[in-house]
Amino acid sequence: MNTTPSIIPSGIDWFPVVLSLKVAAVATVVALVLGIALGWTFARKRFFGRSVLEAVCMLPLVLPPTVIGYAVLVAAGRRSPLGRWLRTHLDYTLIFTWHGAVVASAVVALPLVVKSASAAFAGVDRTLEAAASTLGQSRAGVFLRVTLPLAWPGILAGALLAFARAMGEFGASLMVAGSIPHQTQTLSMAIYDAVQAGKDDLALVLVLVTSVLSVAVLVASNRFFSLR
Repeated sequence: MNTTPSIIPSGIDWFPVVLSLKVAAVATVVALVLGIALGWTFARKRFFGRSVLEAVCMLPLVLPPTVIGYAVLVAAGRRSPLGRWLRTHLDYTLIFTWHGAVVASAVVALPLVVKSASAAFAGVDRTLEAAASTLGQSRAGVFLRVTLPLAWPGILAGALLAFARAMGEFGASLMVAGSIPHQTQTLSMAIYDAVQAGKDDLALVLVLVTSVLSVAVLVASNRFFSLR
């Protein structure tokens, strides 16, 4: 009989891990769609207020996460015009749901995609786009068949960084979604709750899990950056 003690606590709840992966995946998709549009705009367009808009998009990198969470609450909370409309017409609220964690995570991850996408689009050879235009491609065709594929390695690298950032989000998500077991408790919140409850063995396992996942994502991101 094997009497070696297990380093994994018995009865560990893997729900926070699964929820964190789901929240991070959906948040990354949201940040990717917005980030590609904003990154292309910043790389190719010059307009009044561009620098201010770009600075606003970068704010989540420097602002405390609690400020981002508060901003989401003001914009989509139950007392906001949007929150009241959602509650009245759809009987839905963003607050204290995993969707709220997605919104908060997408906001904090967006700058990583925007910066990577902007640099990737700026590095695309414009002569290749011009050649595609002379061959009869529309603007949309040039973007989908030439610009986006050439910029994709850099964009994907930024998306992987955004995924890692969203997976580790704590402050903003806690304010918007809370830490409700089996509902909104993500991995970072579960680690905090375990430490507060004195469950150091559980906290250690969850820290190791999030560290392994983060290292894997960062290694993949570095490989895509090297393809640029």
